[in-house]
Amino acid sequence: MTYLAADSVDGISAGWLGFLIVVLLGVATVLLIRNMNGRLKRLPKSFEGDDDASSSGPTAGA
Repeated sequence: MTYLAADSVDGISAGWLGFLIVVLLGVATVLLIRNMNGRLKRLPKSFEGDDDASSSGPTAGA
């Protein structure tokens, strides 16, 4: 029988390596989301010229 995820020479199987990569990607995603939320909270509620930008933008029907 052929094993697709057999142990390598160093004793590290593809399962553990894959698990480690998924955990690291999950941690990186959580940290990036926290950073993004912090930056969004620091944005002002409105910018100068918001009234002009909404009236001069493209219309929904066009």
